[in-house]
Amino acid sequence: MRIVLHTRARLDLAYASLDGLSVGDALGAQFFMVGRSVPDLVAGKPPRGPWEWTDDTEMACNLVAELRDHGEVDQDSLAAAFADRCEPYRGYGAGAFTILHKIRRGTPWKQAAGSAFHGQGSCGNGAAMRIAPLGAYFADDPKAVTTQAVRAGEVTHQHPEGIAGGVAVAHASAIATRARLTGAPPHDLLGGVLEHLAESLVRKGIEKARKIDDAEEAAHVLGNGSRVTAQDTVPFALWVASRHLGDYRAAITTCVQAGGDIDTTAAIVGGVVTGPPQEWLQAREPLPGWVSRTEQEL
Repeated sequence: MRIVLHTRARLDLAYASLDGLSVGDALGAQFFMVGRSVPDLVAGKPPRGPWEWTDDTEMACNLVAELRDHGEVDQDSLAAAFADRCEPYRGYGAGAFTILHKIRRGTPWKQAAGSAFHGQGSCGNGAAMRIAPLGAYFADDPKAVTTQAVRAGEVTHQHPEGIAGGVAVAHASAIATRARLTGAPPHDLLGGVLEHLAESLVRKGIEKARKIDDAEEAAHVLGNGSRVTAQDTVPFALWVASRHLGDYRAAITTCVQAGGDIDTTAAIVGGVVTGPPQEWLQAREPLPGWVSRTEQEL
C-alpha cells in the first residue's frame, strides 16, 4: 500500500520517534549508575525518575528541529545547531566533542568531520543514534530516507561505516513507521533495511542478525555497542527492534540486559519501535523548549 504524508503528519511521526528515542536513551543511561537493578526492570519496576537524557537525545532534537524548520537537512544549519547547542556534560564522546568544538570556532564542518581519526572520519555510532526521527519523517519516500540520512550523517561522520549505520537505522525507522500506518507488520524488517545498504561491515552484521534467534547470542556475535562503532552497535540494535516492534518495554529491557553502550542501543531501538509507556515518558527529563512544535504546526 502506497502512502503519502503531508507536513503535519510527517512532524507527528518524527516527534513520536523522538519520544521513543529519548525515553530509551534516558532510561538506558540510568544503568550506568550505581544501584540500578536490571532484575527490577525486567520485573516491570524501572528506576525512579527523572531520567536525564544524553547527547543521543540532544542531537536528535537538533535534527527534528531542522526538519521542522526546513523540511529537509541543510548541512550548514544542522552542523551549526549541533555545535552551538552541544552541552559537554550530556556525555559526548571525545571525538564528537572535538569536531563540534572545531565547528563552533569556525572550522567548516566538512573539514572538522573529515579530520577525525587521522583523516579517516568517524565510524562511530553517533550518526545512527540520532537518525530514527528522520526515517519516520520521510517514511513514504525511501529515496529521500537515504539521501537525507547521508546528509545528516556526513556533518559529523565521514567514514563509510558511520554513514552506513545512519542509513540503516533511518530505513528501519521508515519501514516500522509505514507498518504502523498501514497496519501491516513488516515480514522482514532486516531484509527491508538491506535493500538500501551498500557493502559494508554494517551490512554484514545485519545479514548475520537475520540468522540469530537469541538475544544473548545476538549481543555476543553482533556486539552491544561497547566499541562505540556503527558496525558494533547498529546490527544488534536493529535485531532487537525487529524482534520487539510491538513491545516497547521488552525492546528497551533487552538493550539494558545486553549491556554495552546501553543508552545508544536503547535510543536507536526506542526511535524505531516508538510508543513508550506513559509513565516512562513522564519519568524522562523534559525535552528542551527549542525543539517544541510551533503554534502553526499544532
